[in-house]
Amino acid sequence: MDVRSLYAAQGYAANLPAAKPQPADGAAIGHGLAAAAQTFEATLRTAEAQAHATMAGDSDPHSLVHALAQSELAVETAVAVRDKVVEAYQEILRMPV
Repeated sequence: MDVRSLYAAQGYAANLPAAKPQPADGAAIGHGLAAAAQTFEATLRTAEAQAHATMAGDSDPHSLVHALAQSELAVETAVAVRDKVVEAYQEILRMPV
């Protein structure tokens, strides 16, 4: 047996765990998406509550415009993310097998 091949095999075995890809933490990704969805929902609920308060005369129109601008930005962001996800899905479907 060649000593060099033995050293090569030992070196390979020692470095094998470092070369393995680490699995993505699906729980962390899911938690981040859940937090984003909760923030989105809270933004929309705040804007709706502000609209009700303004219609009842309990709030000034400036705060309503601010809340509506925030909710508009949140909806536009959600639509942009959705579009990117759909586009990525369509790209995957177009890949040759």
